[in-house]
Amino acid sequence: MTDKNIELNNGELMPAIGLGTWRADESGVLAQTIKTAVGLGYRHIDCAKIYGNQEEIGKALKEVGVPRKDLYIVSKFYQNKHRPELVAGALDEILDELQLEYLDLLLMHWPYAIKPEVDAMDFDSTDIENVPIMDTWRAMEDLVSTGKVRSIGVSNFNQAILEKMIPQCRIVPAVNQVEIHPYNQEKELVKFCKKSGIAVTGYCPLGGTKINVMNDDFIKHVAEAHIGTPAQVALSWGLARGISVIPKSTNEIRLKQNLHQVSLTSDEMRMIGKIDKHERKVDPARDHKELEWVFHEDKMECPVI
Repeated sequence: MTDKNIELNNGELMPAIGLGTWRADESGVLAQTIKTAVGLGYRHIDCAKIYGNQEEIGKALKEVGVPRKDLYIVSKFYQNKHRPELVAGALDEILDELQLEYLDLLLMHWPYAIKPEVDAMDFDSTDIENVPIMDTWRAMEDLVSTGKVRSIGVSNFNQAILEKMIPQCRIVPAVNQVEIHPYNQEKELVKFCKKSGIAVTGYCPLGGTKINVMNDDFIKHVAEAHIGTPAQVALSWGLARGISVIPKSTNEIRLKQNLHQVSLTSDEMRMIGKIDKHERKVDPARDHKELEWVFHEDKMECPVI
């Protein structure tokens, strides 16, 4: 089991391995998963308003028997709360659902906004609205002094946005959470974030549907060499890069396995670095051409920062 933490730019410590909860919404299963995971040693729980499961997570957290100060709880507010006057209320909604007095880390889930009346992942292009990112961010900065959140950060932000954003920040984002796995390595973005003092969390660290990292021949070869699993190899690769990882599983055996790393050699790290395919599980441009800039900043102008 790892006890590794990542120190954020404000001195706070974030456990390097967390539990992802996206699409973990089968009633009863998630609550038991939270309890099992915390019992195994997980302390970092990644949540989001749009996942629709924070109430169940909150109830489970009340029953895990671990002091709040020993847990690291992350959540993200949805794009319909980007207007600055809505940000504080978005945090309060999250805290109410999770039954918490504060979050360890609050993230802006995406760099684009949609109209406040839209409250679903299935939105139309006409629902996208132009709220400057810095207006939303300054409202987040104001939350830190309230004691309701200890760190603030972003999710799904590309380098072009961050380059324009950072000089305007009173508080530089502590974390950028993005999709990272051996088939989508984000080498330049990770390098930039580290240089800028922004920690990186990798979601979907094992790939996923149609992103078949777990069946990659080289990943499986390395797993066999270390008497481990492909998942352990992928997670160990991320951790060795200084990235925090938030794998999702409801299986107790895999939850336990995912806490244990293998020591990858420099040659293995180098070879895994060569299997990058720039393949994403998540890309809003597939449904909305107007959002192509989110992950393809070379193809469309950045939004108003």
